[in-house]
Amino acid sequence: MVDDPYKVLGLNRQASQDDIQKAYRRLAKKHHPDLNPGDRSAEEKFKQVSQAYDLLGDEEKRRRFDRGEIDAQGMERPQHRFYREYADAGADHPYASRAGFEDFADAGDIFSQFFTRGGGGDRFRNVRMRGGDIRYHLRVDFLDAVRGARRTLTLPDGSSMDIEIPAGVEDGQMLRVRGKGSPGLNGGEAGDALIELEIADHPVFRREGQDIHIDLPITIDEAVLGGKVEVPTPTGTVTMTVPAGASSGRTLRLRGKGVQGRTKGDELVHLSIVLPERVDPELENFMRRWREQHRYDPRRPMKGAA
Repeated sequence: MVDDPYKVLGLNRQASQDDIQKAYRRLAKKHHPDLNPGDRSAEEKFKQVSQAYDLLGDEEKRRRFDRGEIDAQGMERPQHRFYREYADAGADHPYASRAGFEDFADAGDIFSQFFTRGGGGDRFRNVRMRGGDIRYHLRVDFLDAVRGARRTLTLPDGSSMDIEIPAGVEDGQMLRVRGKGSPGLNGGEAGDALIELEIADHPVFRREGQDIHIDLPITIDEAVLGGKVEVPTPTGTVTMTVPAGASSGRTLRLRGKGVQGRTKGDELVHLSIVLPERVDPELENFMRRWREQHRYDPRRPMKGAA
């Protein structure tokens, strides 16, 4: 059980919501059961970190905890109101004649709705309450986030849960799985699982909104003469035409080859001329002759800018 969620996350009460999220991600990665198979202490620490983040990651719950209205498990704390506070109240005061239930007299208290005149205790035992939500953290492959996928999440108790990852999800986005949280009270519905996604980087692709960007190396002859080249995209390799005379930095667009959400993005291909690993004498001599006959200054527009 978590006694102080701030202490579990290694933070103080002045921490920002961003600090809380970063601390949770760091500790969740460190203690995740998938990365520490068979380590009971890591499993227990992961449970504590998840419970602490479930409380502090929700701004409203955090405010209520800081005010002392709920405890570290998210359970309501009775707002004590004693008889002397109502001693001068008239007979028609709503709390004047509730002998034995004065400590629950605050209308904002969760118990006040149960302790009404006559048989309050029995009514409380029969009330149904919804279970609490549970937060989880899931690291998602870049291409799975772009294209969508189905993944299995290992829970702290060793069970698993299948997760449908929609195409186009973003880093930090929260998925809700209905009924996979804490069980309800007296037959009440279960809470939900709230799954925060962390999108991994990719060695070739990078994402900006719904578009995918890629730096594509091309040879000198492809830049001068043009030609067809193969380009990787999130949905497979395609053939693209490089126009003759293409310079490094030129951007070509492959429509519909970006993020595969409800609205498909594009892939933007940034050309980069790359020399051979070794410049042979033939190429070197050719370029010397060419420079003597066709000298030009591509930096001329920049002169006088400083």
